[in-house]
Amino acid sequence: MDAIVKGQFEAVTEEFDAQMAAALPAQKLQEVWKTLLQQTGAFKSIIDERSQTAAGGITAVTLACQCERGVLNALVAFDVEARIAGLRFVPRPVAAAPAVSPPPGSRFSEQPVTVGTGPFALPGTLSVPTDRVVAAMVLVHGSGPHDRDGTVGPNTPLRDLAWGLANRQIAVLRYEKRTREHGAKVASIPNLTVQVAVIDDALAAVVVLKTHTALNARPVFVLGHSLGGTLAPRIARADPDIAGVVIMAGAALPFWDVARRQLVYLASLQPGSGAISVDDGLATLRRAAPESYWKDLEAYRPLDVAASLKIPVLVLQGERDYQVTTDNFAAWQEALGDRTATFKLYPTLNHLFLPGEGKSTPAEYQRAGHIPDAVIDDIATWLKARVN
Repeated sequence: MDAIVKGQFEAVTEEFDAQMAAALPAQKLQEVWKTLLQQTGAFKSIIDERSQTAAGGITAVTLACQCERGVLNALVAFDVEARIAGLRFVPRPVAAAPAVSPPPGSRFSEQPVTVGTGPFALPGTLSVPTDRVVAAMVLVHGSGPHDRDGTVGPNTPLRDLAWGLANRQIAVLRYEKRTREHGAKVASIPNLTVQVAVIDDALAAVVVLKTHTALNARPVFVLGHSLGGTLAPRIARADPDIAGVVIMAGAALPFWDVARRQLVYLASLQPGSGAISVDDGLATLRRAAPESYWKDLEAYRPLDVAASLKIPVLVLQGERDYQVTTDNFAAWQEALGDRTATFKLYPTLNHLFLPGEGKSTPAEYQRAGHIPDAVIDDIATWLKARVN
């Protein structure tokens, strides 16, 4: 990191193994660093570091880099010969908020559970109705190293969903995302895929609900938000016991088309501000995960998979969503029709399903809010109609 900060990129790449040297030559590393500093401001200092050795002798080191406008985690993987086998920069996850007790009068209780086994086991929270349990649901996060509540600024949309649905006789499981709980170990996984980063854990969460004694083998549904919504059909295809899926702001169009539209929209909010170009932004995003991850995501066709499912599907969309826009909602409608799918469009809601007015912006996510009861009622009503 000292060498990178000093601009000594050749010195860094001399420490790379052969695969890294081919993937990230000195000039490309310099471009990555320049782009990151445009986003986060000047590098200030290393504020902490962690190291752990995984199976196969790979040592994963995480350096927290304090910059002017935030903290970056530099994830560095060393092979058994101490060559650099991996190097990534990702935003540092916000510290987990203290556990919050359900509000007085709630008709459910919460208990800790563990999702999965082994080195990538994840802590989770199960919200269980105190009266009859109609069904159970797993919540699957969007992209990024999210906590179990889906925290964005002061907002906790996954907790809103869990508590709201649990108050309506639906047991809900939410859990820490693998890239948050085990970020350094994930960075050391060779040929990381979407299957490993997201889907395996969602399927493990389904198993927790199917086997939990308090739920009496009630039907299990999967609700995914954003990337989780995009992947929900693939999760359901992998487990024929899943009773139905809810897609909230799930992208139906090709990933890079959706990402480009996001960046074009954000650039339009501050024209002439000197922000990085759309192409540079896409390049930075591409470098946030290994090529194996993107190949897995690009090979997936959510519309085709969803259309092949024989289970009910509910698609929800905020009309003010600039991240996953309404043309994705239209694509889901065209592909699925009304044979097994139900569609709901909310004119005032954004990507987090929070209400607002006018153009949605990133700053809006920093205003505290909650998912409206109408959304949670729609999900609960749809689900109960398919169970009873």
